[in-house]
Amino acid sequence: MTTPPDGARATAALRSAMAFIQDAPQLGNQYDDDPMLASFLARTLSVDELAAIEPELRELGELSGGHFRTMQLADLRNEPVLTQWDAWGRRIDHIEVSPLWKEAAKLAAQRGLVATGYDAPLGARARLHQFAKVHVISPSLDVYSCPLAMTDGAARTLLESGNQSLIDRALPRLLSRDPAQAWTSGQWMTERTGGSDVGLSEAVARQDTDGTWRLSGSKWFTSATTAEMALTLARPEGNAAGSRGLALFYVPVRDDAGHLSPGISVNRLKDKLGTRKVPTAELSLDGAPAILVGSDSDGVRAITPMLSITRTWNAVCSVSGIRRALGLARDYAGRRRAFGALLRDKPLHADTLAGLEAEYAGAFLLAFRAVQLLGKVERGTADDQEQRLMRALTPIAKLTTAKQAVAIASEAIESCGGAGYVEDTGLPRLLADAQVLPIWEGTTNVLSLDTLRALGKGGAIEAVVADARAHLAQARDGGLAAAAAAARDALDHAVAWAAGAMGEPVRLEAGARRVALTLGRSLELSYLCAHAQWCLDHGRGGYAAAAARRFTRHGVDLVDDLDLEDTRTLMG
Repeated sequence: MTTPPDGARATAALRSAMAFIQDAPQLGNQYDDDPMLASFLARTLSVDELAAIEPELRELGELSGGHFRTMQLADLRNEPVLTQWDAWGRRIDHIEVSPLWKEAAKLAAQRGLVATGYDAPLGARARLHQFAKVHVISPSLDVYSCPLAMTDGAARTLLESGNQSLIDRALPRLLSRDPAQAWTSGQWMTERTGGSDVGLSEAVARQDTDGTWRLSGSKWFTSATTAEMALTLARPEGNAAGSRGLALFYVPVRDDAGHLSPGISVNRLKDKLGTRKVPTAELSLDGAPAILVGSDSDGVRAITPMLSITRTWNAVCSVSGIRRALGLARDYAGRRRAFGALLRDKPLHADTLAGLEAEYAGAFLLAFRAVQLLGKVERGTADDQEQRLMRALTPIAKLTTAKQAVAIASEAIESCGGAGYVEDTGLPRLLADAQVLPIWEGTTNVLSLDTLRALGKGGAIEAVVADARAHLAQARDGGLAAAAAAARDALDHAVAWAAGAMGEPVRLEAGARRVALTLGRSLELSYLCAHAQWCLDHGRGGYAAAAARRFTRHGVDLVDDLDLEDTRTLMG
């Protein structure tokens, strides 16, 4: 091999020195960098209350943008692994989760990511404290929010059940701040026969002569299968078909040594588009021991408290995912230079990201309005109107923010160009994980129909209108007038259309999604107008007001009658 002359070596060295390497996007403190969270907490908590919780939020913000974000990138390729048999042929069905998930479990217990919602000092505002922590830290925990949501839902469901023996047995573990004692809970409702239509459940419950219940059947989709317990639906032998014949059962999934209870087998882990760190499994039940939670029927009604909790978690995790996507996209725009300038200085790029910020601001306020109502209803401080409002607003918040989360994740990774499409940057995971949000706990269509049912009960629609109008009445600044008018007009149109379609079931169902999303966007803009006025009054800057104006331009009113005959034609 010949040695290159000095001139060739110098040229090669110069070329090497000039090689361009793009800096990766970075994150700062995820509490301090959020323009909505700090102002919202300052508006809704007293000075003393905020002073008591802000140091921990700032600590979590540092961990979220620092240690756990670094670990998340290093842990990118690790996924749960199922080992069904040991070396000697014993069936063990052991699931090994990723290193980040193990650390997330410790953090979640120590920081009370579930327990805080049940703390006494803040009363009804304990839920605000809890979900503020979840909002800050969860995007860096690889969807560990999934078992936490179900754990929270199980705790609330058991409390509502009044089954004191199960409350005494499980609640101290579900709310423990000691990682060695803390439990998580699963939620087993989905079977091969259907997802949201749980009335088709084929799982059977049989009672032994000694009173022990045993469950048989299959559960097609069980998230976080590493939990110590689960709540599930099954049909006691002899019960009628349909949802009313189902009963709610408590299943001790593992013994104190961590081994699966008899009669539970893990068939396989699901190979999913996103949430790949979550050990979602197919289970077979063959005489698995269980405990009846309440009555031997009406199990769907008994598990309703869990749905209210998990749908609220879904809404909060949607907005925290949006915040993470925007944080990375904004930082990248300050590092990436193209066509002679940084992306953030390019008018079109800046305009695109500003539009996403406006959507985030509205989504945040809708999700946290659901959190406020949840706290008041649980603590018994909600009036009748607030209770009716919560029944309608929870599905609206879940479906609206979930759709926004997917759209914004897509835009955010697109704003990073080709890097946004490359797996080892971690950016594609934003979109893959967001896609579960409109699916889990009820698809957009299912929740749109839930919204219509909720609005048809006991003054719920009046409660929604009253809440929106009360917030709009706070917007006095002239710069918010057009936004307030757009929210009011869209809300009125949605309510009038739904009322007019009540006698036409096909027309009403076909338009349910457009009505629900219009209500969601109208509420978001209403809350945004009120928050913007508060920020202007308290020297908090014009971010929220600018967001309200931009949000208005994106469109609020989605209600329209589409030709049903065209639908039939297009569907063949």
